[in-house]
Amino acid sequence: MEPTVLGGKLASSVIGPLVRKLFIQDGPGAGLVDKPVRLSAMVSFRGEKRTLGEKDVQRLAERIVTGAVESPGEAPFPADERDAVADVLAKRLLALGDLEMDDVQAVQLGHLELARQLRYKSGFLNHHGLSADACHFLDSATQWCCLQILEFFTRRSSFVARTLVEQSRAQAELIAKVDELIVRVPRPDARDTAFERRYLPYVAEHHNHITIYGIDLRESPDRWPLEVAYLSLEATAVEDAPPDPVPGESPVTGTGRLRAEEALLADSRVLLRGDAGSGKTTLVQWLAVTAAREGGRVPYVLPLRTLIRTGALPAPAGFLTAVSCPLTPPEGWAERVLAAGRGLILVDGLDEIPAADRHRTRDWLRSLLTAHPGNHWLLTSRPTAVRPDWLAQEGFRELTLAPMRRSEVATFVHRWHEAAQAPEFEAPLLDSLRTKRDLARLTTNPLMCGLICALHRERRGYLPTGRKELYDAALTMLLARRDRERGMGVDLGEEVQLELLQRLAYALVLSGRTEMSTDGAEVIVGRCLPVVASAGSDASAVLRELLLRSGLLRQPAAGVVDFVHRTFQDYLGARYAVEEGHLDVLLKNADDTQWEDVVRMAVAHARSHERAWLLKQLLKRRTPRLTLLALACLEHVAALDAGVRAEVEARAAALIPPRTKDDARALAEAGPLVLELLPGPEGLTDAEALGVTITASLLGEAEPEGALGVLRRFRGHADLDVRRQLVGTWSRFDTEQYAVEVLDRLDRDLLRLECESPEQRATLTWMKSWSSLLFQGAHRTEDILAAIPGPEAVTSLHLRNNPDLTDLDALLAFSNLRGLWVDDCPAAKGLARLSALPLTRLGCFGSTVPAGLQSFQHLTAISVEAELLGADLTHALPADAPLEFLFLSSSSTARTGLRGLRRWADLHTLSLGPLNTGLTADDWREIAELPRLTSLHLSGKLIRDLPCAIPQLPCIEALHVWTMHGTEDLSTLASRLPGLRSVILGSRNGHSLTASRYKELFPNARLTVEEN
Repeated sequence: MEPTVLGGKLASSVIGPLVRKLFIQDGPGAGLVDKPVRLSAMVSFRGEKRTLGEKDVQRLAERIVTGAVESPGEAPFPADERDAVADVLAKRLLALGDLEMDDVQAVQLGHLELARQLRYKSGFLNHHGLSADACHFLDSATQWCCLQILEFFTRRSSFVARTLVEQSRAQAELIAKVDELIVRVPRPDARDTAFERRYLPYVAEHHNHITIYGIDLRESPDRWPLEVAYLSLEATAVEDAPPDPVPGESPVTGTGRLRAEEALLADSRVLLRGDAGSGKTTLVQWLAVTAAREGGRVPYVLPLRTLIRTGALPAPAGFLTAVSCPLTPPEGWAERVLAAGRGLILVDGLDEIPAADRHRTRDWLRSLLTAHPGNHWLLTSRPTAVRPDWLAQEGFRELTLAPMRRSEVATFVHRWHEAAQAPEFEAPLLDSLRTKRDLARLTTNPLMCGLICALHRERRGYLPTGRKELYDAALTMLLARRDRERGMGVDLGEEVQLELLQRLAYALVLSGRTEMSTDGAEVIVGRCLPVVASAGSDASAVLRELLLRSGLLRQPAAGVVDFVHRTFQDYLGARYAVEEGHLDVLLKNADDTQWEDVVRMAVAHARSHERAWLLKQLLKRRTPRLTLLALACLEHVAALDAGVRAEVEARAAALIPPRTKDDARALAEAGPLVLELLPGPEGLTDAEALGVTITASLLGEAEPEGALGVLRRFRGHADLDVRRQLVGTWSRFDTEQYAVEVLDRLDRDLLRLECESPEQRATLTWMKSWSSLLFQGAHRTEDILAAIPGPEAVTSLHLRNNPDLTDLDALLAFSNLRGLWVDDCPAAKGLARLSALPLTRLGCFGSTVPAGLQSFQHLTAISVEAELLGADLTHALPADAPLEFLFLSSSSTARTGLRGLRRWADLHTLSLGPLNTGLTADDWREIAELPRLTSLHLSGKLIRDLPCAIPQLPCIEALHVWTMHGTEDLSTLASRLPGLRSVILGSRNGHSLTASRYKELFPNARLTVEEN
């Protein structure tokens, strides 16, 4: 019989109640006794509490068999075997009384094993000669009965308690045995674990600081918390180009940058190169501290300059002793760590050991790598210490620390001042770094950034009066003191290095280059060696020493040398030029912007009379740029003839600050040098503040960091024109940075923000809300809405040159919109449905006016450029709207003229652009019928085509005429407007207006002439 059919005939509803009769129903309780109670004591057909006899069990078995046989469907076995099957099943049930186990043990067996036990105890050997179906039925029935028995046991009140007790006893016994085993046989790594609990915190604390060597500071500490001041730098592979050029130098491209601390995640063996002060040692400390705190790997910090002093390089067992770690590890601990592949071995300063020791260092590394594979290794070095493939066969990937980006410099400055608890000095220093290009060129690595931060704080927020002092401190630190204070010998003295370096620098300055061949550099060094006897006689060896230890000269590619910073090249070149008396060479090249910093540094190095002569010669050229260059030189001058200083300042005062827009544009032509000299906002008039911001804006593309440093100073200015200038120059700068540092700090009153690019639009999602927005170019309506978290805050919206704008219905989301301008959006439709918005100002520009303009009955201002349809204006414009302002231009009046204009009696301003059809006498009579009209705006084109019969317009008090050629005759118009109080005349580009010519025409009005 099929199992599914048989299962149906042995249903739980039939077997369950019968099986439960086999057991005594005990009362509640845990049933806890000294010895387990056998099942024989629980069955109801044995013992003192017997309620059933064997015959009763026989009848229960018969009822089970009968229930299965008489159920619907096929019989499970032949009918003549019914009694025999019931007899065998009864014997198996009676065998429950012979099992030597309790209910807990029975449940642990499971129903299949319990059935097997009953079959075995009953001794059934098929004496009845039952058929295969009958035997199969008996086995299944026994299993079903056992399943019901176990279900019955688990529901008894004492079962759960007994089970928990048995488990507790077993667990207690097991724990006791395991504890005894541990005591007898200790774990091999128990002492290792205990030691690492002490060692890892020691490493984390010992290396959790940054030290600046070689600086004399009275009030600034030389140690900073690493976790506060650490800056995550980037590394590039050898084949990758460096990023982010120094301001003023040619841009380069490159890919493959990754966070330096992630280098060991991508590769387990890394050789990291970096110039002096680039952050190699700091990175080693950070990796050690991070590993110690996370506990994933055991760090070993191994400075090679320390290891070499002890003689033989240490085996793993001597790592901690070699670096003077005060903790003593268990014997064999280091080998066990490395054998398990848990080590992080940080070998720092390959360049800081003698060249003769580098070969045995490589042999030492090779033996460690062979003996202990699977660990992570980092080796640091300056770029020229070893050849590029020095560890290639050992599988080391070579990376180079990249110069700091501008954003990383800002982050470093912020964290440095946070660590120094001197936040008040942060913003002024960032402004200086942005506006002073030579400072920006210096801050490309953590060492120089730290030096400048420390000097700035030391001087209470001011860098040295002359930056020469800063360069002198940097040179002294890099050339000698840093190595000496780190316990390293210095082969070439500071003065010797300076003499060699300045000759190399001057050669580069004269050639107009920033790099030279190694052969050319050796020739220059060789010529200098007879002068500096202590340097030796091997030019090649001396040049290698300069490349390795000076921190100023480097080898960016095979056969090429250059200076790590252009500003050091200019500084040292100027120093040599002054020493050699080459002032005429400096003056000859002063017009070349590449010589700007050389001239400024030369003035700093020069003697007093030499300074005066140089500055006088610069003023003698009488060009704005050289005048400003002379002014910039004053920053580096401590002593100067008072008359020369006064002349320089007087000549520069005529240029700075710019007082008009034209002055601002002219000043910007002098170049980025101007940015360092721009004042304000303190002490400036509103016009001067506007001029400064215009100049800085115009220089934004050439020198974005410096220009931004100027503009951010004006973000709190109250003048509307200044704030509009700040908003309007967004596109010249990095979108997000400008939004954070300028736009989001502005008073938004009466300002409109223009978004041109998707990047600008995206910034709206996190900026503070703007009530007035302009979207220029192709922006889908859904993208605009997605970028504005709260469209209900927008009250003014301008959409310009947008071919993607189709259905205007989506604009209904701007529920508080008061002003809308749709400018050159040819596919726009559905304007009429926007009449549900509270619009009071509406503008439609382009070749066609969207249908539905008449639906807006609450407008107070309308601007239209396209041709209006109808016999007069009342057919095209909302006739009952309370208009106060109306602008018409281009072909808008081609059909209607100004007929019907008198309908809008509340109109006080009428603006007429360059209409394709001139005004007729009838049009002027419509104007004259407007009782409240006080302001009239006209294009120069209309003035040139005035009709003879213009009526008197005594109510007009303000007249504005734009795009004039300068030849227009305004006498007729002046005679018809006797009530004028204000006249503004604007010129067309390329034309000029003579104010005196028009003054006599408007004797009672304030005349303003604007040049465009």
